[in-house]
Amino acid sequence: MQFIDQARITVRGGRGGDGIVAFRREKYVPAGGPSGGDGGNGGSVVLEADANLQTLLDFKYKRLFPAVDGRRGGPNRCTGASGIDLVIRVPCGTEVRHLTTGILLGDLTTAGEQLVVAFGGRGGLGNAHYLSNRNRAPEKCTEGRDGEEWPLQLELKLLAEVGIIGLPNAGKSTLISVLSAARPKIADYPFTTLVPNLGVVRRPTGDGTVFADIPGLIAGAAQGAGLGHDFLRHIERTRLLIHLVDGGSEDPVSDLRVVEKELEAYGHGLVDRPRILVLNKQELLNDEAARAEQVERLQRESGRPVHLISAAMGQGLDQLLDLVWRELGI
Repeated sequence: MQFIDQARITVRGGRGGDGIVAFRREKYVPAGGPSGGDGGNGGSVVLEADANLQTLLDFKYKRLFPAVDGRRGGPNRCTGASGIDLVIRVPCGTEVRHLTTGILLGDLTTAGEQLVVAFGGRGGLGNAHYLSNRNRAPEKCTEGRDGEEWPLQLELKLLAEVGIIGLPNAGKSTLISVLSAARPKIADYPFTTLVPNLGVVRRPTGDGTVFADIPGLIAGAAQGAGLGHDFLRHIERTRLLIHLVDGGSEDPVSDLRVVEKELEAYGHGLVDRPRILVLNKQELLNDEAARAEQVERLQRESGRPVHLISAAMGQGLDQLLDLVWRELGI
């Protein structure tokens, strides 16, 4: 399935039906009077969060979403049928903004949550509505009103409690694959991961916690280098970040600085988010002295304790998860 996390659409509420001019003409009803009915209201456009959707792919090829118009009124004071609301299903975690102003209209995070994004037009009034003591045979009616029409920006931000960040080939996909049932693509070249991957890790209590593997950052991502910051929005909702540093890198401290700088450039409070610093691929650091030196340099640079693991060898993962549960208060 193609992963699409941004979409631009236009929503249009249904037009209200017109009122009509009509008079009763039955043989045995003298002075029957006006009987034109009102038009029905137009349908509204509603967005609804659906837990079964994971992407905004449905909006790639269809951009205009009009609701059903109301029907015109009928004789004998019959009101026209109102238009049916158009319900558009979106993934949980979808933010809805006005495309032009950028104003946040809603954030659909819970399955079944709904947001009306375009109201339908009100139906017009028939001439029966204008009957009065001074006007016993009104010939006036009104047209239905147009529904609202708005351009919208949809942004999907995955709902995960823990985000895994780091440079390309730091071992993020390997880590999420051994902690959960997720099966991301893993290879020995940069940018193997092109879209965020989600995995559910079982807590000690038995329920699951969602981890998100975010495609790697590189220096200059804020200016669009590599994959840029396109996917950092998916860890804005996380409560905890796991910063993975490649133990086989020539300069892990420099790698640490690169990611820290890009988090700061992105903003949204990510640089201040609770974070666990992890040195991965400890099997590549056979020399105890070299390992201790790397850990000391990283701790001195970050001001955080460093936790050694090997995702590929399955070493140190239980201790890492214990720390994650403590940070999350589980």
